[in-house]
Amino acid sequence: MKFSKEDLLPFITFHTSRSGGKGGQHVNKVATKVELRFDLWRSTVFSEDEKQRIANRLTTRFQSDGLIQVISQGSRSQLQNKEQAVEQLMQLLTRAVTVQKVRRKTKPTRKSKEARLEEKRKQALKKINRRTDWD
Repeated sequence: MKFSKEDLLPFITFHTSRSGGKGGQHVNKVATKVELRFDLWRSTVFSEDEKQRIANRLTTRFQSDGLIQVISQGSRSQLQNKEQAVEQLMQLLTRAVTVQKVRRKTKPTRKSKEARLEEKRKQALKKINRRTDWD
């Protein structure tokens, strides 16, 4: 499923607050920490099946009010933190929506078995050659 930032923006709210970290005296005056909240259940971007898949995979990101929360405070700029938070949300949703391929079991090939046994023989010979007879 392809979706863009513009598709998600109507369902995103931002909350800002003062951030810790670098910035000196400036950090005490400016609200640069950004808390992004995304309303998955109201969004029209995803189908019901995709919403359920996202909810199952991102259970730790949901708040008590049912919104997905992403926090960004790495930059001194509020705008950069907003952009980082949106990018992080996009990555989370993309990973959560993609269906993982089912892994099919395979047997080791004859050549790989022979290579493993040959390596074991070499290792055993190496150990045998290190021995000294004290008899």
